[in-house]
Amino acid sequence: MKKISFIFVFLFSISFSWSQEKLTRILFVLDASNSMNAKWDGNQTRLEAAKELLSKAVDSLKGTANLELALRVYGHQTLVTATYQDCSDTKLEIPFGPNQYDAIKFRIRGLQAKGTTPIARSLEASAGDFPDMNSRNIIILITDGLEACDGDPCVIAKKLKDKNINVTPFVIGLGLDLSYLDKFRCIGEYSEAETKTQFDKVLNKIINKSLTNSTTQINLNNIVGKPLETDVTLFLYEAGTTKIKYTFMHTLNDKGNPDTLNINTIYKYDMLVNTIPPVWKKNIEIYKNKHNVIEADVPQGFLKVKTATTSRFVIDTRIMQSGSGTTLNVQQINSTDKYIVGKYDLEILTLPRIYQTIEINQSALTNIDVPVPGILNYKTSAPIAGQIFVAKENGTWEWVCNLDNTTLSGTWILLPGTYKIVYRQLRLKSTDYTYEKEFKIFSNRTMSVNI
Repeated sequence: MKKISFIFVFLFSISFSWSQEKLTRILFVLDASNSMNAKWDGNQTRLEAAKELLSKAVDSLKGTANLELALRVYGHQTLVTATYQDCSDTKLEIPFGPNQYDAIKFRIRGLQAKGTTPIARSLEASAGDFPDMNSRNIIILITDGLEACDGDPCVIAKKLKDKNINVTPFVIGLGLDLSYLDKFRCIGEYSEAETKTQFDKVLNKIINKSLTNSTTQINLNNIVGKPLETDVTLFLYEAGTTKIKYTFMHTLNDKGNPDTLNINTIYKYDMLVNTIPPVWKKNIEIYKNKHNVIEADVPQGFLKVKTATTSRFVIDTRIMQSGSGTTLNVQQINSTDKYIVGKYDLEILTLPRIYQTIEINQSALTNIDVPVPGILNYKTSAPIAGQIFVAKENGTWEWVCNLDNTTLSGTWILLPGTYKIVYRQLRLKSTDYTYEKEFKIFSNRTMSVNI
């Protein structure tokens, strides 16, 4: 079978009763098949990168209480050829023991990529590498391709489950075609990584999860309590402080569920959900040895302030919670933003201003239409003190803006309507020299006024 040029990491967790746990055992299964000689993310081969990251991970585990490590390798003993592949090429190189860190690192350094990819046989053999089932037993498999022999990892995974060994893989793919990843769904969910840095980060996440046996999901609930809100940044602070411990862009996984996170259990947290307006959840505790669920009610809908104007007009809208007067957001014209459901006061920064109160509903789009402005160009022969007013429907005139008394010309973007300029030349010191000039503004048209 032709191998695929990507790297994956799987984590297999063998279930047990936590109350009986005295020890965690992690077995690293490393692919040293011929395709691991290909270059990846720079000048390193895939095997060189995997060896570097695995050695770094092993180093980070030194001194961890109640932990034993082991190493199994496959594809490193027999050279694969066009006519032959050794599907039995899998070996437990370093068995479990209390201080195998240096032994694993030393053996990793000497590995050369040679053979084929017997994933299923390696997984099947790995089940026998653990001395007993009284500890928490973890398998982390690092490979760059699909099964190349006659085994079926899905069948092996089912056999392990039938023996009450639960299989929970974490897959890290490099620029993967998602349709290709569907082949791994028989084993479990996956996460993607396109660079060596991302690979390193997720490998450490897997190891940390293995040690804490604690997972967390953050449910951002809609108006009926379903965790369907997403795509918002979360800050997790150490409770009562301004120290950010985690920053997450909330995600729903490929099954539409909140993504599973690995969060340290030694702290309590204050969580800020960066919606508009923001939502806080205080004094959150993450418990060991369980799946934690953090609930936050953040039902949201959408607002679009739109106009048929061209890009030469810049129109912003100030968004406030109804009655508060505090600016939550300044939204650009023809853009769409999300807001927590409720009532909002809008100040659309046209001239003259438009004020409106609207209601945001769950998952619904509220549209506000702004008339297309026009342009006023004015010129004067001498500096003036002047103001622009707009005619209201009730017959009154409303102030719009003041003119600059240091220039002889100016431009204003105004909504369609009837206007007048009230002015006096600065050099004339009598109110008797007050004059008015009326004009009309039409959408997408320019009005020139000489004063």
